Amino acid sequence: MTHASGAPGRGPAPAQEHPPVSGRPTAVPGQRAGADQADADRLLLAEGRTQLWRTAALFLSATAAAGAGLLLPAALGRTLDLLLADDGAGGAPAGRWLAVCAVLTCALVALDAADTVLTGTLNSRTTARLRSRLVGHLLAVGPLRADSFSGGDLVTRCTGNAAHAGTGPSSVASALAAVVTPVGALVALALLDLRLAAVFLAGTPLLVLLLRAFSRTSADCVTRYQETQARLAGRLVEALSGARTIAAAGIRERERARVLEPLGELSAHGERMWRVQGRATAQAAVLVPLLQIAVVAVGGLLLSEGQLSVGGLVAAARYAVLAAGVGTLVGQLNALVRSRTAARRLAEVLAVSPLATGRRTVPDHSGNTGAGRLELCGVRASYGGETVLRGVDLVVPGGATVAVVGQSGAGKSLLAAVAGRLVEPEAGRVLLDGTDLAELDPAALRQAIGVAFERPVLFGATVGDALAAGLPAGPEGWRGHRERVRAAAEAACADEFVRTLPYGYDTPRAQAPLSGGEVQRLGLARAFAQSRQVLILDDATSSLDTVTELKVTQALTGSLDTDGRNAAERGGVAARTRLVVAHRATTAARADLTAWLDGGRIRALAPHRQLWEQPDYRALFGGGSGEDG
Repeated sequence: MTHASGAPGRGPAPAQEHPPVSGRPTAVPGQRAGADQADADRLLLAEGRTQLWRTAALFLSATAAAGAGLLLPAALGRTLDLLLADDGAGGAPAGRWLAVCAVLTCALVALDAADTVLTGTLNSRTTARLRSRLVGHLLAVGPLRADSFSGGDLVTRCTGNAAHAGTGPSSVASALAAVVTPVGALVALALLDLRLAAVFLAGTPLLVLLLRAFSRTSADCVTRYQETQARLAGRLVEALSGARTIAAAGIRERERARVLEPLGELSAHGERMWRVQGRATAQAAVLVPLLQIAVVAVGGLLLSEGQLSVGGLVAAARYAVLAAGVGTLVGQLNALVRSRTAARRLAEVLAVSPLATGRRTVPDHSGNTGAGRLELCGVRASYGGETVLRGVDLVVPGGATVAVVGQSGAGKSLLAAVAGRLVEPEAGRVLLDGTDLAELDPAALRQAIGVAFERPVLFGATVGDALAAGLPAGPEGWRGHRERVRAAAEAACADEFVRTLPYGYDTPRAQAPLSGGEVQRLGLARAFAQSRQVLILDDATSSLDTVTELKVTQALTGSLDTDGRNAAERGGVAARTRLVVAHRATTAARADLTAWLDGGRIRALAPHRQLWEQPDYRALFGGGSGEDG
C-alpha cells in the first residue's frame, strides 16, 4: 500500500480537507507576489465607504470637539478681562461669558462621549466586515491557494491584523479632526497678534520633521513586529496539530524551543516600537515647552507694552499648548500606521484570485444513458511551484467507477482536486456532461459533485447536521433531508453506529465519541448525500477495516443489499459517476477502469486485471502476487 508523500514538486497528498502547510507563502496560480500599500489604502477606503455615515459622524464629532476646545481659551480670556475691568460694570457680561465657558465645557464632555461610542462602534463593525470578507475570500480561492499561507499566519491576519486594520476609518477621521486643533490654534494666535504666530511658526519645521520621521520608522517597526508575530503563531498551530506526534517522539522540549524561538525577535521589534514612540515623545517634550515659553515670552512683552490684555495672554498660552499638540498627533499617527500596515497584510490575502465561477446550472441528463460523464481535457496543474500534471486527458464514463493509481507523489490527489473543482487548472478544462465546471454556479457545482477525504472535518451542531452540511439549508436542519441523510449513512456503513449514539442523529457532534474510521464513514456519508452526479473519493476508505471497506465499495458499485433493500440505490450512490484515488490493489480491482498516472500524464486506462500483467503496474502495489489482482 502506497501513499502520496506530498514532496514538493511531486504532487500533494492532501487527502484531507485542510492540510497544514507551514512556511512563507509560495507562488501558486492566481496569486500575486504581494500587495502594495496602495492596495491596503484602497481596502480601508472601501470599508470606510460602507460605514460612511458613522465615519462622517465621528469626524464631525471630533471636529466639533476641536472647535469647542479652540473657543474655550478665547472665552476664558474674555471672561478674565471682564472680571479685571475697573469700571465695575463687567459683572453681567462676565456672567454671560462664564455661562459660555460652562456650555463649552459641557459640550466637550458630551462630544468626547459621542467620540468614544462612535469610535468603538465603527471599529467593531469594520473589523467584523474585514474578518467576514477575509474568511469568505479564503473559502473562495480554493484549498491549494489558501494553503500558500500557513494556518497560524492566517489566524493572525484574521484576528489581530483585522482588528488593527478595522481601526483605519476611525483613525483617519480622528487624525483629520486632530489637525484642526493645531491649525486652529495657530490661526487664533495670529488673530491675537501676528507676532505670536510668527514665533510659533519658527519651530514648526522641527515639529513636521519629527512627525515625518516617527511615521516612517514606526511603519517599519510595526511591519516587522506583525510578520514575526505571524511566524510565531504558525509554529504554535503546527505544534498543536501535531501534539500526539510530539509526545510519541519525545521531542517536547525541542518543539517548545522551536515554537518560542521567534519570541526574542518579537521582543526586540516590540522594544524598538516603544523606543521609537518614546523618542518621538521625548523630543516633543523638549521642543513643545520651548515653543510655549517663546510664545508666552512674546505675549508678556506685548502685555507690558499694552498691546495684549491679561486675558489675551492667558488665551495665547493655551493656544500655544494646543498648536504644539504633538502628543495627540503622535498617538493618531501611530494608530493610523498600525492600521495601514495591518491592512497591507490583509490585502496580500485578498490579492489571491478566487476560483473562476459562472452562473450556469448543471444540465439535467438523469434520464440519459451515460449521464454524469466527467472529462479532463489537457489539464496542467502545479504544486509547490512545480508542474505535476502535464496535459492530462481522462474520460470517466457516466455511471462508471474509475480508480486513479500511481506512484507516491505522482499527483493523484491533485488530479482528484482538479476534477472536483477544488483546484483550478493552469491549462485545460474539466467538463461534466459537456459543461465546463468553471462556468457552473458554485452551489450547483457542489450539488453535482461530492468529494470525500482521508481525514474529513465535520461541521454542524449535531451528527445529522454534519451529514447534511452540503445540502440546502432549511428551518428543520438535517431533518428536512431525513431520508437522504439516512440512506447515505447506510451506504457508508455509518447508520448502525450513529443509532447507538445517545441521541442518534441528534447527538451533539462535540459529544459524539468517534474513532478515525467512524469519522471517515461520516465523511463518506456526507459526500454521498451531497452529490447527485459525481463522487470523488480521495483515499476516503483508508481508515476502514477490510469488511467495512468491502461493503462501502459494493455500495458504490450498487451490489450491496441490506435487509433486502439496496441502500446505495435508495441513496442514489450506485447511479453516480465515481472517481476513486486508490492505494490498494483490491480497490482498483473493483473499479470498472483504472487510470494509471505516471509522469504527469495518464499512462494507461484499462481494467485492473489487464494492467496487472505489466510488472511496472504491479510494482505500484508492492509487486504482490496475482491474488491482489
